Amino acid sequence: MSLTTSAASALFTTLIQNSDDGDHPRRWGDQTKESRDLYTQFVISSALGLGAFLSFCVLRPKWTELYAARRRQRCAASALPELPDSFFGWIPVLYRITEDEVLQSAGLDAYVFLSFFKFAIRLLLYIFFFAVTVILPLHYKYTGKYGVPDWDDFRPPRNDSMNAISLFGKDKDKDKLVTDPGYIWIYVLFPYIFSGLAIYLLLQETNKIIRTRQSYLGNQTTTTDRTVRLSGIPSELISEDKIKEFVEGLRVGKVESVTLCRKWGELDRLIDERMEILRKLERAWTKHLGYKRPRGDNNTLPLTRQPQYTRARLSLEVDDENARLLDGIDHDHVLDYGQTRPKTRVWYGPLKLRYRLVDEIDYYEEKLRKLDEKVTHARTKVFPPTEIAFVTMESIAASQMLAQATLDPHPMQMFARLAPAPADIVWKNTYLSRSRRMTQAWSITIIIGLFTIFWSVLLLPIAGLLELDTLRKFIPALAQTLAEHPILKSLVSTGLPTLAFSLLTVAVPYIYEWLSNNQGMMSRGDIELSVISKNFFFSFFNLFLLFTVFGTATSFYKFWEHLRDAFKDATTIAFALATSLESFTQFYINLLVLQGLGLFPFRLLEFGNVALYPLQFFRAKTPREYAELSTPPKFSYGFSIPQTILALIICIVYSVFPSSWLICLFGLVYFSIGQFIYKYQLLYAMDHQQHSTGRAWPMICNRVYVGLVVYQLAMIGVLALRGAITRSLLLVPLLGFTVWFSYWFARSYEPLMKFIALKSINRDNPGGGDVSPSLSSTFSPPMGMDRDALPIRIGSQELGLRLKKYVNPSLILPLYDAWLPGSSPDQVNGGSPAEHPDLADIVSI
Repeated sequence: MSLTTSAASALFTTLIQNSDDGDHPRRWGDQTKESRDLYTQFVISSALGLGAFLSFCVLRPKWTELYAARRRQRCAASALPELPDSFFGWIPVLYRITEDEVLQSAGLDAYVFLSFFKFAIRLLLYIFFFAVTVILPLHYKYTGKYGVPDWDDFRPPRNDSMNAISLFGKDKDKDKLVTDPGYIWIYVLFPYIFSGLAIYLLLQETNKIIRTRQSYLGNQTTTTDRTVRLSGIPSELISEDKIKEFVEGLRVGKVESVTLCRKWGELDRLIDERMEILRKLERAWTKHLGYKRPRGDNNTLPLTRQPQYTRARLSLEVDDENARLLDGIDHDHVLDYGQTRPKTRVWYGPLKLRYRLVDEIDYYEEKLRKLDEKVTHARTKVFPPTEIAFVTMESIAASQMLAQATLDPHPMQMFARLAPAPADIVWKNTYLSRSRRMTQAWSITIIIGLFTIFWSVLLLPIAGLLELDTLRKFIPALAQTLAEHPILKSLVSTGLPTLAFSLLTVAVPYIYEWLSNNQGMMSRGDIELSVISKNFFFSFFNLFLLFTVFGTATSFYKFWEHLRDAFKDATTIAFALATSLESFTQFYINLLVLQGLGLFPFRLLEFGNVALYPLQFFRAKTPREYAELSTPPKFSYGFSIPQTILALIICIVYSVFPSSWLICLFGLVYFSIGQFIYKYQLLYAMDHQQHSTGRAWPMICNRVYVGLVVYQLAMIGVLALRGAITRSLLLVPLLGFTVWFSYWFARSYEPLMKFIALKSINRDNPGGGDVSPSLSSTFSPPMGMDRDALPIRIGSQELGLRLKKYVNPSLILPLYDAWLPGSSPDQVNGGSPAEHPDLADIVSI
C-alpha cells in the first residue's frame, strides 16, 4: 500500500470505520463520547468566533470612528483602497492589498510582522503535507493511532507483538511504546527535514526583508536617519561646540546640529502640571456652558448624544495680577448663561483647616497664568548638561559610519547608536544618570525572575484540571462530580485550562509592559522590543516549557523534585519533554482551536475598546476629552508577536507525533485567520507609532531557533525512551548545527537589520551622500511613513505637533489656551507653526 493510500485509508477509517478492539466493537457512539472534549472545544470556539466576526461585519460600516479610525486620521492610510460597506465585500479588497501597500501605509514594523505569518503558513503547509502523506500512515500502521487524542486513548496499539517498553519504566502493560526500527526512524529523519525547511524558509524571508529594509531606508533623507545618539560623553567635551568639533575631527562628515541633553526635570514637571490645570479649567468652563458632544454623522458608537452647543468662545482678559480670588465678590465679566458659574474650595490657614468657596474658572485661570510665567522663566534657564547628545549629520552615510564605528579609545566613552525618531524619545529618561538606569534595569530583571517563580507555582492548579487522577488527590468531591457528568467534565478539563492559559497570555503582558516602561529606556521603540522579549520569555518558559514538563506533577514536592533534576543536564530535560508532550497533545490542540477560531475574531471586533467606550464616553465632559475618544486604538507588537511565535513553536514541536496533522491543521487556521485580522487592524483600525524599522525580525528568528532546539531535544528524549540510544545520538549533530547556525545568523544577518549598508544609501538624494539637504526640504521619504512625523506626547497627552528636530518638546511647546465649547482646535492652538517664526523650522502640523 502506498503512503498516499495509507493516509487516505487512515483518515477514512478515522471517520467511518467500526473496527474491533478485542471482543468489543468500536461504535460511532463510543468515538463521539471519547472525542467529546475536542468537539466541545471546537463548537464553543467556532460559535464565539463566528458570532464575533458576524457582529464585526454588521458594526464595521456603522462604527467607522472605531473600526476605520486609522484611515480616517492618518495620511499614510488614506492612500489605501476604500473598503465597501457591504457585509462581506470588504474581505476580497483587503486580501488584494499588496506588500508594497502595507509598507507604504503601515511601515516596516507591520511589513515584518505580516511577513512572519507568511513564513509560518508556508512552513506549516510543508509540515502538514508530510504529516498527512507519511507520518500519519506510519503511526497508523505501527501503532493504530489516528492522531486524535481521545480516539487513540480508546484504542490500544494494533501491533501488540512488537517490542515495547513502558513510558515510565514501571507498568509495561499500561502504556507501551513501539520500538520497531522501521518506525522510530521517523523521529530521526523528520527533525532533519523540518529543521532544514524552517531554516531555509527563514533565511529566504530574511533576505527578502533585508532587501526591502535596505531599499526603504536607503532612499530616505529624514532627520532621524541622519542622527546618532552619543552617550558616555566625558566631562571635558560636554558642550555643543566641543562635541561638533570632536565629531568633525573624525573626518566622516559634517555636523548639521548638536542637541545636548540637559536635566530638564523641572521644566517637564511644569508642563505636566500645566496640562493638568488646563484640563481642570476646561472642565470648569464645560460645567458653566453645558457642552454636549455634537451628533455629527452616524460614524460613532450609538450612545446618547445632545445637539452641539454653539455659543462663541469667550475672550477673557485678566489684567489684575491679584485676581482677588478669596474676596468672594462677583466679577463684572461674568455673563448670564442660564447656569451659575461653578465654585471650588480653596484651603488656607494653619494646617489648611479653613476653606473658602471661590469662582472655579477664575481660580484655575489664575493658576494657569502663574504656571505660564514659571514655564516661560524656566525656558530661559540653563540646565545642567548630561552625558547624552543627539548629533545630526549632513548625510546619512556619515551617521551610519559613526554608528558602526568605535569613536574613542577609552571604554564606555563616546558610544554612538542610531537615534530614534525625535517624538519617539522618552525625554525624562535622557537625564537619568547611568547608575540610575543600570539600577532600574537590574531591579526589573530581578522582579521578572521572582514573577517567573510565581507564575510557575500558579500554573500547577491549572495543569491539575487536565487529569481527574490529579483532582482526586486534591479535590475528591470535584473529581467525583466531574466523573458523574461527562459534559461538565469536558467543559472543565477542556475549557477552563485553555481559557485560563489564554487569559494569562492577555493579562500578564500588561504587567511586563509597565515594567519595561520603568526600566529607563530612551525610546518607545526600545521599550516595545523589550516588551516582546519579556512576554516571549513568559509565554515560552512559563506557559510552555514549565507547564509541559512539570504540569503532570501531582504534588508540590514532585514539582520541585523535577525542577531540581531538570537543571542537571539536557538529558533530563529531553526525557521530561518526551514523557509530557504527548499527554498534553489534546490541551495544545484545544489551545490552538480556542485562540484561532474563538479569540482571534474578538481582536477584529476590538471587544476591549468597545467594552470600555461607554465608560470613557460618560467620563468625557470637555471638547478635548470627546475628541480623544476618536483617536485610533494603539497596536502593540509586544502583545501579539510572542503569542504567535509560541503557536508556531508548538506546531513544530508536535510535527512528528501522531497528532501532527491535526495540530498543523489548526495551526494553519490560526495563522491564516491571524494574518487577515492583523492586516486589517494595522492598515485600517489601529495605530502604531513606536517605529523600530523592523528590528523585531531578528528577535523573531532567534526565538524560532530556540523552538527548534527544544523540538530536537524532545525528539532525542523520545528516541531515548524507546531505547534507541544510537539513533538519538544521530540528532546531536543537528542540535549542535542549530545552535551554531543561530550564532552565525546573529553575526551575519542582524547587523543588516540594525544598520543601513553604505552601498544601499541613495547618494543622489539630498542628505544621502555628501550633499546636505536644503533647509526648505520637507525630508519626506519617497514611500512609506515619515518617522519624523510622529506626534508629540507629553505624558499621556498626544498633541498635534510633529517634531522635525531633536529638541525636548517642553522647550518649544506652545502654551495653548483652554479648548472651550464652541471653539475649534485651530482657534485653541493659535494657528499653524508658520505663524510662529521661532517654531516653523522645528515643528509641523
